[in-house]
Amino acid sequence: MKRWWQLLLGLWTVMPPIWAGDELLNVCMNTKHHKREPGPEDKLYEECIPWQDNACCTAGTSWEAHLDASLLYTFSLLHCGVMMPGCEKHFLQAICFYECSPNLGPWIQKVDSSGPGERILDVPLCQEDCEQWWEDCRTSYTCKSNWHGDWDRSGGKNRCPARAVCHPFPHYFPTPADLCEKIWNHSFKASPEPRNSGQCLQKWFEPAQGNPNVAVARRFASTAPSWERSYKLMAFSLLLSFLSQKPGHSSLLSWVLP
Repeated sequence: MKRWWQLLLGLWTVMPPIWAGDELLNVCMNTKHHKREPGPEDKLYEECIPWQDNACCTAGTSWEAHLDASLLYTFSLLHCGVMMPGCEKHFLQAICFYECSPNLGPWIQKVDSSGPGERILDVPLCQEDCEQWWEDCRTSYTCKSNWHGDWDRSGGKNRCPARAVCHPFPHYFPTPADLCEKIWNHSFKASPEPRNSGQCLQKWFEPAQGNPNVAVARRFASTAPSWERSYKLMAFSLLLSFLSQKPGHSSLLSWVLP
């Protein structure tokens, strides 16, 4: 038993730290439209411009994100008629944030543990971002509270499902938090923290003032557990514990623990 603990202590010494850090910073998601690594893009389009110094999106992706029926997802914001310009702007900013930001690492998760696809989950958007988004969309219409799926795509792009009725946004999103959290299946989380608090991300920022999300991502990354390494060490610990107690495995244990 003493040797078992000595081996574990040795593993803690030589293995990389269990707590995640730089590997969650300045990274791009593994998706169809994201670049493999972030870098400068001097021709990003309109609402994507803030990320031109260091972007996970290409100029082409930024342009396609602004089309009425986005070629990125064959998705139209106009499924319940014309959307008010102020409301539409928030969605374009959110799409640019998703496609271009290299500061989402602490919130990236695999869609399927056995596959390459990734998504973001519970990205904390600043209080003002959710509140202004909701306020500017109050007079626009939609027919669903979760835009992630279950659309009628028989015509090649999204249409409201059968019996889904178009209503003003507050009908499906009674509060700003409902809008931020429900609309893309909890990709975002409504933070109670204000901008410049260092505790939340802004979905858009003034390019001349620099990217405030860099410091926020670093703060969250410093306390985010690197689950993959933690699970490996836990599994190894359980294996050693099992071998040390299982009759008939002394020869294998003596090989692992000489």
